[in-house]
Amino acid sequence: MMARIQEAQNRLFKNVFVCKNCKAKIRAEIQKILKGKVKCRKCHKKAFRPLKKGR
Repeated sequence: MMARIQEAQNRLFKNVFVCKNCKAKIRAEIQKILKGKVKCRKCHKKAFRPLKKGR
């Protein structure tokens, strides 16, 4: 099993969220997502979830 490199983990998963409606990936700060200041570029909704970390 390979060790995970922290720099790569941050680049791929830090501040990345997925639109719950159209599944588009958006990179934004967590505080902006929680306050509802970020809209999806494709469907203009404000519902996001964190990107899941695969194996």
